[in-house]
Amino acid sequence: MSDPVVETMVAVQINGTVYEREVAARRLLVHFIRDDCDLTGTHVGCDTGNCGACTVLLDDHAVKSCMLLAVQADGHSVTTVEGLGADGELDELQQAFSDHHALQCGYCTPGMLISATYLLRHNAEPTDAEIAKALQGNICRCTGYWNIVAAVRAVAGGSA
Repeated sequence: MSDPVVETMVAVQINGTVYEREVAARRLLVHFIRDDCDLTGTHVGCDTGNCGACTVLLDDHAVKSCMLLAVQADGHSVTTVEGLGADGELDELQQAFSDHHALQCGYCTPGMLISATYLLRHNAEPTDAEIAKALQGNICRCTGYWNIVAAVRAVAGGSA
């Protein structure tokens, strides 16, 4: 006979708002964000941590939310793609992705934006090699990455 699923209360600050929910102890953070908090910008891609579509900032560290349990985020701060802009406006990086055609189908875009945001917060003037390294955990099957690198470079102050 299997053990019953244990439920526990978690409180996670997401994009400045605290969400308190009772969740199964084995609930993944990505499902907590999308299904319990109704923030669907974070995508579920592979559920194995390989594609990067679910990347969020946890206490300002880029993490794959499909690899963490919601209970691990209890008491912590999460930033999703919805938290990047303000007052319905795109932030500078989101606008650069649009300006440089750094998205096509858009499925990888939230994870790419979060990974690039993390990079730029910690390295304001990255080289193309540093941009590529920062994005290596995110898979895009549409763009070939050139326009994504150009968008990040434009925000970093380089010529695009």
